Amino acid sequence: MNKYYFVLNILTVFILSVPLHAENYDIDGEHGIVEFKIKHLGYSWLVGRFNRFEGNFSYDEKNPAASKIEVTIDTTSIDSNHAERDKHLRSKDFLDVSTYPTAKFTSISFMESSNDKAQLIGDFTLHGVTRKITLELEHVGHGNDPWGGYRRGFSGSTILTLKDYGITTDLGPASRQVEMFISIEGVRRK
Repeated sequence: MNKYYFVLNILTVFILSVPLHAENYDIDGEHGIVEFKIKHLGYSWLVGRFNRFEGNFSYDEKNPAASKIEVTIDTTSIDSNHAERDKHLRSKDFLDVSTYPTAKFTSISFMESSNDKAQLIGDFTLHGVTRKITLELEHVGHGNDPWGGYRRGFSGSTILTLKDYGITTDLGPASRQVEMFISIEGVRRK
């Protein structure tokens, strides 16, 4: 009987040492980026970014489908490396940041497709319009950091059609879609 309790105790310790649910992470905005790329009149690429964003995610290695993410982007922080253009992008012609100061992504589902690759489907709200989008996602890596924390990183991309979000200013056919890229690094909550 003592052998039975010994084995039961060992199994209990083992089970309690394995995470039973997803790990929660806060996004480190200093080690991430939200970028966009759009053709400038069809002649070249205009690349920019949003300097401020925040969010969190949960990730479960045993059940990746249960993973979730939420990211809020400060649209007033748009930066295309040209102050006058940024002012125009913030105006009612484009983002209308006085009315819509944030954009938001909330995941609905996470589907692994192969090693370190997945599709993240979620609701993206921009310019007051919410639409379902799919991000092609890569699990970049994870591990201990030099400051005693544990980090996990993902990157992903998608293409948005501006008119789908009520942004109808037309700069020509080559400028109607924007490519979005996000790279995030999360610090696991203790």
